[in-house]
Amino acid sequence: MESMLNKLKSTVTKVTADVTSAVMGNPVTREFEVGRHIASGGPGMSWRIYNGTKKSTKQEVAVFVFDKKIIDRYQKFEKDQIIDSLKKGVQQLTRLRHPRLLTVQHPLEESRDCLAFCTEPVFASLANVLGQWDNLPSPVPTDIKEYKLYDVETKYGLLQVSEGLSFLHSGVKMVHGNLCPENIILNKSGAWKIMGFDFSISSSNPSDAEPKYVCKEWDPNLPPLCLANPEYVAPEYILSVSCDAASDMYSLGVLIHAVFNEGKPVFQVNKQDIFKSFSRQLDQLSRLSPGLLSQIPEEVREHVKMLLSVTSNVRPDADQMTKIPFFDDVGAMTLQYLDSLFQRDNLQKSQFYKSLPKVLPKLPKRVIVNRILPALTSEFVNPDMVPFILPNVLLIAEECTKEEYVRLILPDLTPVFKQQEPVQASNMILLIFLQKMDLLLTKTPPEDIKNSVLPMVYRAVEAPSIQIQELCLNIIPTFANLIEYPSMKNALIPRIKSACLQTSSLAVRVNSLVCLGKILEYLDKWFVIDEILPFLQQIPSREPAVLMGILGIYKCTFNHKKLGIPKEHLAGKSLPHLVSLSIDNNLNLNQFNSFMAVIREMLNRMEAEHKTKLEQLHIMQEQQRSLNINQINQSEETKNTPSPATQVRDIDEIFGSNSGGAGVNGKVNGSSWTITQPSRVSLTLEEKQRLAKEQEQAAKLRSQQPLAPQSIKPATTTPQAKDLTSSLLNNMTSLNNFSLNSGTRTMPMQGGTISSTFPAGPTMGGMGTMGVSNGFNSPMGFQTAGMGMGMRPAAPGLYGGMATTTSTPNFSALNQNQPSKSPDMSVLDSLFTSSKPKVSMNQMAPKPAPGATAPSPWLNQFGTGQPSQTAPMQATPMGMAGVQGGFGMQANPFFNPQNFSQPVASSTINAGGMKQSTSVNNDLKDLFG
Repeated sequence: MESMLNKLKSTVTKVTADVTSAVMGNPVTREFEVGRHIASGGPGMSWRIYNGTKKSTKQEVAVFVFDKKIIDRYQKFEKDQIIDSLKKGVQQLTRLRHPRLLTVQHPLEESRDCLAFCTEPVFASLANVLGQWDNLPSPVPTDIKEYKLYDVETKYGLLQVSEGLSFLHSGVKMVHGNLCPENIILNKSGAWKIMGFDFSISSSNPSDAEPKYVCKEWDPNLPPLCLANPEYVAPEYILSVSCDAASDMYSLGVLIHAVFNEGKPVFQVNKQDIFKSFSRQLDQLSRLSPGLLSQIPEEVREHVKMLLSVTSNVRPDADQMTKIPFFDDVGAMTLQYLDSLFQRDNLQKSQFYKSLPKVLPKLPKRVIVNRILPALTSEFVNPDMVPFILPNVLLIAEECTKEEYVRLILPDLTPVFKQQEPVQASNMILLIFLQKMDLLLTKTPPEDIKNSVLPMVYRAVEAPSIQIQELCLNIIPTFANLIEYPSMKNALIPRIKSACLQTSSLAVRVNSLVCLGKILEYLDKWFVIDEILPFLQQIPSREPAVLMGILGIYKCTFNHKKLGIPKEHLAGKSLPHLVSLSIDNNLNLNQFNSFMAVIREMLNRMEAEHKTKLEQLHIMQEQQRSLNINQINQSEETKNTPSPATQVRDIDEIFGSNSGGAGVNGKVNGSSWTITQPSRVSLTLEEKQRLAKEQEQAAKLRSQQPLAPQSIKPATTTPQAKDLTSSLLNNMTSLNNFSLNSGTRTMPMQGGTISSTFPAGPTMGGMGTMGVSNGFNSPMGFQTAGMGMGMRPAAPGLYGGMATTTSTPNFSALNQNQPSKSPDMSVLDSLFTSSKPKVSMNQMAPKPAPGATAPSPWLNQFGTGQPSQTAPMQATPMGMAGVQGGFGMQANPFFNPQNFSQPVASSTINAGGMKQSTSVNNDLKDLFG
C-alpha cells in the first residue's frame, strides 16, 4: 500500500513538474491558468493539451504546449526546422476562421522551454479516441479510455471534416496536406475540428478559377515532425511530387477507414523505404479487395472506394461528399442545422425548434447534452425564441441527473424564470413552466425554488390572463407535495384565496375552490379551520358550481382522517353556513340532496360524539359518587372499628387511665372516632373539635416509639365482674311495691347515659323494662338486659306506673372481661306466678331473630313524630361486645332515624309496650320470635 502511495505521489509530482517546467516563463501563463494534462494531438502527437481558464474572464480554454525537450536529440538546424514547421501550422490556424476549424483564443507564444497557444475548450484528439495514447498522462484518463463514438457522432464528425475541407478548397484555395486523426480535435461539445496546418499549401494563383498548388519533394532525411503522416498522404504526393484538393480527399478516405477500423489506416507504410511502399500500395489500390472495406457502412462504402482511387479525378470533391445519402441521417442533419442556426431568421428557427422534440429521443444523451443543449441555451438571449426553445430544454432536463441539471441547465434557466417581456412570450413561458413544474421542483435546489421557481408560480396565480390562472390552479395540486409548508401557508394559499375573491371569472373562482380542496391534505388541521373554512363564508357569488365547490371543501375537511371538523365548529359555524346555502334557489334537486347528505352526516357525527362525551361524563360522575359513598362507608366503619392507634389508646385507658366520667373506655356514647380523610358529609362543630383532637393524639402516637407487648402492665386494681344474677335478685326485691298505674314521666338522657328502671309486673312476666316517655303519654317498654352501658336515674320517681330503682347495675366490667358469655337467668324462674306458663330466663336471653316478622306496632304508632321532651341523642350506634343487635340503643328508632322510613328487618322491639295482652307468652313470642 505504501509503495502504491509513493508511486502515485511520484507520478503527481512528475506531472506537476512537467507542467511547471513546460509552461514556466511562457507569456501564455500571464493571462491563463494552466490546469491538468487532458489529451495530446497535432503532428506526431507532439502537442500536449491542458485545460485552463482565462484569468480575467474565467473563460474555459485549452492550452496546447510543445515541450522543446522532446527534440533535444536533434541537431540545432533540425530543431529549428521542427520549430518553424510547428509555428507555421499554428499561425496558419490562427489566421483561418471557420466553424469547422479549431478556434484559437490566444496566438502562439514561445519561451526558452516551450511553445504554447490557447484554443476553445477541447476534449481530446480523434487519435486519442481511436486508441492512440502517445504523449498522454499516465494513467490514461478514464473518459478517454472508455470513450466510444456513436454512429451519429461519427457521421456528423465526418460531415464536419468534409465541410471543413470544402471551406479550405473552395473558400481559401488551400490544401491541408496532412489530414489524419491526430490533426482532428474533438472540442468540449464533441464537434470535430481541423488543425495541424504545418504542411498546408496555398494556391499560387488564388485569383484564377483553377488553383495551382506547388508541393515540396518528400525528403526521408528530415525529422518525422517535419514530414506529413505518410499513411494518410495521397500516392501522387510521394511518387509524382504533385498535389491538389483531391489529395486531401484521399486522406479523407483513409480517415473514414480508420474511424470504422479502430484507428487503423488502409495500408501500413514502411517509412525507411517509403517509395517502394507506395509503389506496392498503388498496385493494391488498383485492385482493392472487398474485404478491406468490410467494416465501413454499406451506404458509404462505394464513396470510400472512390476516395481511395489511384486516379485523383475519380475522387469526389469535398462539396460532393457533404451531399451523399450517408450524411442524410436525422441526427446528423439536426446537429448540422443547429450549427448553422446563426444564419437563420426567427421563423426558420421556430419551425426547427417545434420539430426538435421528435428528434431528441433518437439521439444519444451525450450528444444531446454536449451538442444540442449548448446550442439551445445560447439562444435564450433572444426573448422571442424562448417559448420555442424552452420545451426542448426541459425535455433534455428530464433525462439529466440532478447534478447535471444544476450544472448545465439551471444557470441558463434562472433568467428565464424572471422574464416578463414581451408579455405574450412571458405568458407562454409561464404556461410551459407550469406544465413542467414537478420537474423543476424535483431537481431544483430548495434555495433556487424559493428564489426563482415559486415567485414565478405566484406571478402566474396573479396573472391577468384567465387562461394562465386556470392552468396554474389546475396544475398546483400536482406538485403541492413538493412545496414547503411555510411557502404554501404564507404565500400560495393567500394568493389563491385572493384570486377566488377578486376575479370576475366563474371558471377561476371554481378552479380556486377545486384547487383548495385538492391541497387540503397537505395543510394543517387548525390552519384549515382557522383560515380556509371562514374564507368560504366570504365568497360572494351563489352560482351552483361555486356552492358545490364550497360543499366539496366542507366534505373533504369533514371526512379527511388528518383534518376533521370539531363538533363545536360544526354546531356553531359549519352547519349554519351549509344549511343557509342548501336552500339557495339556484340549486337543483340533486345538488340539494348532496347538501342534505353532508348535513345529515355532520349532524349524526356531532350527535354521536356529544352523546359519547355525555355518557363518559355521566360514568365519571357515577364513579366519583360511588367513590365518595365508599369513603363515607369506610369512615363509618372506621368509627365502629378501632384503628391501631385507637386500640392502643383504649388499652392505655383500660390499664392506665383513672378517669371514668366519660363513659366506657373514655368514649362518648360508645362512639369510636378515628382519623379519616375529610368527606363531603357536613360535620358539627363538636365533631370537628373531636376530630382535631384525635388527629393531634394520632400525631403524638406516631411520634412516639411503638409500644412493645411486654411493656404493657395491667392495672393493679382490676374491678371484679359483678354477678348479673345476684344484682337482679337484689334489685327485684321491691318490685311488687310499685304500682303499675302511676303517671308517666319523660326519661332524661344526658351525657351519654340513660336513666333506666327494672319494674316487675304480671303483664311482662317479670321482665325488667325501661320506661321512656314518647311525648304522647303512652308508656313503652325497652328491653335492657345485657346492655353494656352504665345507667342511672336522673331523679327518683315513677315512670309509666313503675317505680325506678335506686341503684343501677354496672355492666362495664362484665363487658370487658366476658364479652361473649350470656348470663344464666334460670334462678329467676321462681319469681313468676304459677298461674302463668313459665318462661325460662335463659329463653329471654338475647339471641338473633330467626327471620323477618311483622312490623312493630310501636313503629307504626310513633313513625311520624319525636318526643319534644327527649334530650338530644347521638346518632352513631354504640358498639358493644357480646350484645345482640336487638338490644340497647341500636333498637331505639331515635338513635337510628333511618328506621322511620325503612322496614325493620328483624323484630327486636316490644310490640305492645305496656298494653294489656291475653298472655305473657304471646308477648314474649312477639318480642323474641
